[in-house]
Amino acid sequence: MRKIKIFDTTLRDGEQSPGASLNVEEKLVIARQLERLGVDVIEAGFPISSPGDFESVKLIAESLDGPTICGLARARKEDIEAAGQALEKAASSRIHVFIATSNLHMDKKLKMSREEVLKMAVNSVELARQFTDDVEFSPEDASRSDMDFMCDVIEAAINAGATTINIPDTVGYAMPIEIGERVRYVKEKVPASNDIMLSIHCHNDLGVAVANSLSAMQAGCDQIECTINGIGERAGNASLEEIVMALKMRQDVYEVETGINTEELWSTSRLVSNLTGIEVQRNKAIVGENAFAHEAGIHQHGVISDRRTYEIMSAKSVGWHGTQLVIGKHSGVHAIEKILERRGYDLNREQLHEVRTRVKDAADREKSIEEEDVVAFATEVLNELDSEEQVLSLEEVSVMTGNGFTASATIKLKINEEELIGTGTGVGPVDASSHALQEILSAHFGPELELSDYGLKAITGGTNALAHAHIQFTDQSENRFRGDAVDKDVILASVHAMIKGANRALNHRIRHEKTAGGEKSSSSPESESEPQNTAK
Repeated sequence: MRKIKIFDTTLRDGEQSPGASLNVEEKLVIARQLERLGVDVIEAGFPISSPGDFESVKLIAESLDGPTICGLARARKEDIEAAGQALEKAASSRIHVFIATSNLHMDKKLKMSREEVLKMAVNSVELARQFTDDVEFSPEDASRSDMDFMCDVIEAAINAGATTINIPDTVGYAMPIEIGERVRYVKEKVPASNDIMLSIHCHNDLGVAVANSLSAMQAGCDQIECTINGIGERAGNASLEEIVMALKMRQDVYEVETGINTEELWSTSRLVSNLTGIEVQRNKAIVGENAFAHEAGIHQHGVISDRRTYEIMSAKSVGWHGTQLVIGKHSGVHAIEKILERRGYDLNREQLHEVRTRVKDAADREKSIEEEDVVAFATEVLNELDSEEQVLSLEEVSVMTGNGFTASATIKLKINEEELIGTGTGVGPVDASSHALQEILSAHFGPELELSDYGLKAITGGTNALAHAHIQFTDQSENRFRGDAVDKDVILASVHAMIKGANRALNHRIRHEKTAGGEKSSSSPESESEPQNTAK
């Protein structure tokens, strides 16, 4: 059967989702789970975009042996060299270079002629080949590009040494019939494309990313680029789990196969959701909470008789077993390790012992610990393992709230051995705590951080459930900094999450100030827009 390669870009395009932010340790955990899942290529990041992205790509390249590890680069010398350096120790490496080919992008963003774009495409592929024999080239905004010019650029890129050509529907503009026709046109217009790998990369702005990917695959693409849970910029990318299960369930239609171990889909989905803080919608196909749930009486009767009456696939086939293990204060590291392995977490002994300590502490407070609690503690431990210096530490927090008066909070922080106290009021204790914290930050660091997102959920049922708080600060440059924390007290969980987010933001500012006086790469007519911390 024809084999379709799965190119996973969760760690690159997926991390560009508004609100998503992963540290180096978290990215490595996800990469290892993607390896267990069986993806062919992992696009690990955009190395030039930030020191963190460079280190993430480098660490993943050094740590994994199975999948090809890919780094993204604009058609610029410094981007390609950074990608090459980050991928230097990979068992199998790929550099993915791109430049826009639509009139809109060339005129308004690049301010370059067609001749200049074609030349840059060739030069970038030739330079990338100096670092690896596996080079992927993408004509960005392909679905809005003039087809003949796009084909000219593709042909030139192949002649320069590109081994994979990707057709990106960068803004989710295409319809399935159009994307299929575009792929067929490339194969007809550029005969050399039949001797290399053709790939498709679709965004979901009009809700047809999966349909577009399948249409392109039928037209001749042998690689599909996608993300776990379909996360990505704006409305997201094509969903890996939906593509894989469509190909598996309808082999009678597509007559292709992938190398994906589908029983790892559910664990991978939940791992990515937990670490990015982006919830999986309940009615999400394949991995949503309702995907195998039935409420209507007619459906329930049918499923009781034979699940196939209303389920076209089994929950077990995607790795959902519907089990919850209860863990107590007497549970050992091995039981915790088994749960976390099944959920995609790959922790070392020190990390496992830290999770076990938190489990026992929670159990000692007469809280029954369930599987989701263990996962939440693991997520918190990984979140704390960011190599950031702890500029802020929480010394004290007190709140007053009730019916008939305004909630107030007092927070004492230690900042570089100096103790500072802030007070605030708000519509509730969390809001008041946020204002107290921001009073200190504003006085010490200026009015740069805005609490742009806040979420709180009970991990398991009951009034004694652990609370998982996640926040996001945004600075004046639109950089985003996430913080997560777990505690039995919703106020403390919220404050600890804010402290973690603020630490990340302040470390980012400190690094920026240290390099402000150094040499900066200048913008030139041949450059794409400058990469931010969230990349392209």
